[in-house]
Amino acid sequence: MNIDLETVEETAKALYIRALKVLPDDIKQGFTRLDSSETDATGKSILATMIDNIEVAEETDNLLCQDTGIPIYNVTIGCGVEVDGWGLKQAIRRGCARATREYPLRSSVVHPVTRENEHTSCGIRVPVINLDFSNVADELEIEMIPKGSGSENGSFLKMCIPADGIAGVKTFVIDRVMEAGGKVCPPTIVGVGVGGTSDLCAHLAKVAATRELGSACADPEGAKLEAELSAAVNSLGIGPQGLGGDSTAFAVHVEIAATHITMNPVAVNIQCHSARRARATITPVGVEFGF
Repeated sequence: MNIDLETVEETAKALYIRALKVLPDDIKQGFTRLDSSETDATGKSILATMIDNIEVAEETDNLLCQDTGIPIYNVTIGCGVEVDGWGLKQAIRRGCARATREYPLRSSVVHPVTRENEHTSCGIRVPVINLDFSNVADELEIEMIPKGSGSENGSFLKMCIPADGIAGVKTFVIDRVMEAGGKVCPPTIVGVGVGGTSDLCAHLAKVAATRELGSACADPEGAKLEAELSAAVNSLGIGPQGLGGDSTAFAVHVEIAATHITMNPVAVNIQCHSARRARATITPVGVEFGF
């Protein structure tokens, strides 16, 4: 299957707008679950306001949050798919810029030194484009994640050593959640990366933070760690928006990678309660949108 780059551009544009306006069903269900179990009156009141915001955004065809985030596009290329890699990158970039100019959206992307804003949500190495490959034939999938700064500022890395053990990993995660407090707009999804190199570990934490609720780490030990950390985080009492309650996080997600015998990196990346993402699959039949 040969990929038409105009289709990629239009899809990248549509995904950015869609991600900013419609919250995925698993996150909505997560709110329902937290609301039913929240015992703190203030926490329950804040959750109700968040749920109202989701409904109003959809009813009025408006944005869930004014922060349009750093645009991230995760592209998975199936077998038998033919695409010009450079052309793919440029098509996504054009689609991202067009969404910002034509919708229009607030551009949140600036030069790191001059702070100059091109008002396109694009800049040096932005949008972030991650490539992966699958064994699914004749299919190209694009996932769009607008990562807001409030949650992205809740990013941490520690180069643990093997002697720290799993207890050191748990301590680091819990301490960082406490440090972030209400600044990351809880209830959150706490993404944890364990292993790999420093950069791979940080990437895995981002993958974990933006994973679908209800999913589990493919590795049994990682899944066990998820369950233990999820219970621990929600016992901290931070609560919605950091004002107290049981609902500090929807979940803690963990992704792991093999690492060096003398080290054990651990990274934390936090996703806010507006856990936005959108996905499209391009096949010979056309483009199908989802989450």
